[in-house]
Amino acid sequence: QVQLVESGGGLVQAGGSLKLSCSASGRAFSSYAMGWFRQAPGKEREFVVGISWSGGRTYYADSGKGRFTISRDNAKNTVYLQMNSLKPEDTAVYYCAVSSSNMYYDVRSYDYWGQGTQVTVSS
Repeated sequence: QVQLVESGGGLVQAGGSLKLSCSASGRAFSSYAMGWFRQAPGKEREFVVGISWSGGRTYYADSGKGRFTISRDNAKNTVYLQMNSLKPEDTAVYYCAVSSSNMYYDVRSYDYWGQGTQVTVSS
């Protein structure tokens, strides 16, 4: 079992920045790949970015390339999502999740999920 808690969401103006954190507890955090997903009202949950267990490989959806950066600190059992140049279309609930596979883009490959944190970007 892995428990995940996201934080750092909030309201920001377009062009602003936010840094999300996802703290994990439970077994073997450092052995899991991690991902961030988001879900806007009326839409399906979509992949944002993933990171390998070591942090050596990262995978970005086109929506976040050049604006978002994922990182992890296995000593602190935490993964981060730095979001810059935010746009109103980034408004969503952001979820972190852990995966024991390398199918980063597939929501079905993730085993545990956090409760989500709301990000709202005003125009």
